[in-house]
Amino acid sequence: MQRTFFNFILAIEGVKDNILRSVLTALGIVFGVAAVIAMLAIGTGAKQALLDQMKLIGTNNIVINSLVLKEGEGGETTANAAQASNSGSNGKEGKRPWSPGLTLEDIKAIEKVLPGVDKISPEVVEQTNLVQGGKTGKAKVVGITNTFFELNNLGLSNGNFFHQEHLEGGKPVCIIGQTVQTKYFPETDPIGQWIKCGTSWFKIIGVLEKRLASKESLENLGIRDYNADVYIPVSSAMLRLKNRSKVTSSKIKQNDWDDENSNNKEESYHQLDKVVVRLDDSGTLQVSAEVIAKILKRRHKNLVDFEVEVPELLLQQQQKTQDIFNSVLAAIAGISLLVGGIGIMNIMLASVMERIKEIGVRRSLGAREGDIVLQFLFEAVIISLIGGILGVGLGVVSAVIVSKYSEIPTLVSSWSIALSFGVAATIGLVFGLFPARKAAKQDPIKALRIE
Repeated sequence: MQRTFFNFILAIEGVKDNILRSVLTALGIVFGVAAVIAMLAIGTGAKQALLDQMKLIGTNNIVINSLVLKEGEGGETTANAAQASNSGSNGKEGKRPWSPGLTLEDIKAIEKVLPGVDKISPEVVEQTNLVQGGKTGKAKVVGITNTFFELNNLGLSNGNFFHQEHLEGGKPVCIIGQTVQTKYFPETDPIGQWIKCGTSWFKIIGVLEKRLASKESLENLGIRDYNADVYIPVSSAMLRLKNRSKVTSSKIKQNDWDDENSNNKEESYHQLDKVVVRLDDSGTLQVSAEVIAKILKRRHKNLVDFEVEVPELLLQQQQKTQDIFNSVLAAIAGISLLVGGIGIMNIMLASVMERIKEIGVRRSLGAREGDIVLQFLFEAVIISLIGGILGVGLGVVSAVIVSKYSEIPTLVSSWSIALSFGVAATIGLVFGLFPARKAAKQDPIKALRIE
């Protein structure tokens, strides 16, 4: 142990005597380790962001969004109908092809035909005015069932979820988000109080837990800020707010494609804005999505006035792209480390040639080949660790800069730092072994004769 420690002290002195050369030698390791740290930070950050997004959208979900068709949209049926109307063969010119839209009956059809359905959640979204205690504002009122909270991993901070009688009877009850509570009930308990949504009053029976999510994540996933909405039973939304699937004379008049109304914004004729279907088996997501599209197309008179998405598959594709990007970064980092290791070996070989007389003196004073090997091996490892320390600092700074000035999330973990130090030490051992052995093999008599 004493001999080993003595050789270690000599190695430190050798590095200190040539500190500038040692730092320059370590530059390859510095940039290589920095690349490893940054690469792992980007990969870990992307993985964590993916997990966060999966928590927001849930797993094994298929999302159906309603679309309001414009002239010429909706597939072959719409195009044929438009052509027929322009030729005058369809009676009144410009008449739009008819579709019942996305309705609760579609949900029943999906449940009846599609196997492996775990839960289905309908959504009706209406932008309306809120009034309470002299305060007014705009918010989205969302008609749902309790399944909505299960699929979106939403809990309550206070109160209760909807009871069965609320869901079936169209009762005037609601659950509010944290943002709504903060604005309209900053100092009082909202449970049991009433809030006016549009022209109807609703009794508050629950308050959602605050959902933490960045604005970028919400925009990328196309979901709302759950904290800012008011939730009511879907039956209450259709009874007390608006049932858009109900046919009226005004709707019939609005069904024409005339010049007078062509520039007006089309009003949604769908009873539901969104339906989320959760399956038991994630392996059937793509096939089930295709089956759902066929069911809806048949029920909607061959009009594609809906959009079927599988968020989990989209995120998986995004992850595959990110993995390719990470692989490229790993290759670059590996090349940098390889270059750094070759640089250490080159400088150590040059150092051996410069210090042949020193080696001869040590051998003549009783140093063994193993002592010489340890001395130069320690020097190579010390240089590598110096590069590792500087590289970790540069890598952390690089990760912070990337996260701050780009949309790429980064997360520096303790295991990535430990891995980088391990890689740096390994490079010192591997690329320092050959110069150390070469130094130990020097003939001490010849070494002493060299001036």
